[in-house]
Amino acid sequence: MDRCIVLVDAGYLLGAAASLLAGEPSRSRITVDHAALIQGLRERAESDTQQPLLRIYWFDGAPDRVPQPEHRRLRVMPRVTVRLGALTRSDGRWAQKGVDAAMHAELTELARNRACSDVVLVTGDGDLLPGMMAAKEHGVAVHLWAVQAADGDYNQSEDLVAEADERRVLDRTWITKAVRAKELGGICAPPPAPRPEIAAILSAPLPESALTAAAERPGPAEEPAHPTVPAATRNGAGERVPPAKGVPTPKDLAALRAPGAQPAPHPPTATLRWSSDKGWVDRPAAEPPEAASMPTLAQLTTAEQRWADREEDITTVGGDPYEVGQVFARRWVERLGDQSHLQKLSAMYPRIPHRVDGELLRYAARFGLLAHKDDQIDEHDRYAIRAGFWREIDLRTATDRAPAGE
Repeated sequence: MDRCIVLVDAGYLLGAAASLLAGEPSRSRITVDHAALIQGLRERAESDTQQPLLRIYWFDGAPDRVPQPEHRRLRVMPRVTVRLGALTRSDGRWAQKGVDAAMHAELTELARNRACSDVVLVTGDGDLLPGMMAAKEHGVAVHLWAVQAADGDYNQSEDLVAEADERRVLDRTWITKAVRAKELGGICAPPPAPRPEIAAILSAPLPESALTAAAERPGPAEEPAHPTVPAATRNGAGERVPPAKGVPTPKDLAALRAPGAQPAPHPPTATLRWSSDKGWVDRPAAEPPEAASMPTLAQLTTAEQRWADREEDITTVGGDPYEVGQVFARRWVERLGDQSHLQKLSAMYPRIPHRVDGELLRYAARFGLLAHKDDQIDEHDRYAIRAGFWREIDLRTATDRAPAGE
């Protein structure tokens, strides 16, 4: 068949791009415009091979092979197929398992079935050498692409380079069309609209004395109760004291109740709630009575809607934490029969009722969010999920408040 296929080792492509642009191979140091990257790969492949593209195979690792948000965005793009291997942690480092084997199997199978005339490999792993040799024996031209190395040297197996029919280097100019280094301290999700009543909470710094007391205490401090706090934050994995931040975390604030800790700069009646983002919220310890009657999304959803929701989750929801919160809130609001619940919920800001908040986080877990990272639950994802939820609620209540004709 006179057409080309691209096989991408995402670990190599994005890791090498991070080394080139950010100085280290951690993919968390870069942001990727996946649509632009796929379009660039397609145009470059068709130009180099002079053949139309059949398909791009994207090989990557994921914890328990659960698709992450980027994989969900990629797999619904035209001409893109995602293949996932496992992502395991050993000796403090993440490693892919099964990705090379999957690429080798796909390469040899495509060549054996004469599915294409040209194969583009974006990889640097010498384990693919037997697969490359087998493809050539079946009459397939193999093009090997490299990402420009940060140190100017090879970042590919020399045997792989020697065996390739054609070789191309994706330089910094090409890479930066779709990939850029993150600014330190930047955030992944778009920030919600500012709310005056929460501004004081977010601007309240934690005294250095509190962090010192937390670091010196002999045992685990009492943590604020909340049904949605995962067990991982209540056992030994949650005992590590986080670094000093401008905004106190629940763990930081719990330390203020340790013996010898200085009083916290908060109102005496304030209590800490995980659903309130970060900081102290001047609210009573018990939820208001109307919170217990707040319907969950599951109670509002019919069997037909549940099927449609799952279809939407698979095909159109990318899985960004902020987006996930918005999608959940949109469905909840649209299915409310009694719109008074919406006004009651808005009045509870920034605290989400326990039963709704727990359902929100369980929904987010479907997209690979809230996974363990360095033995901790990622609080940044939790913030983004809830920020997206409240942003959607804000938009809905603003629409309801708008006068007719506006």
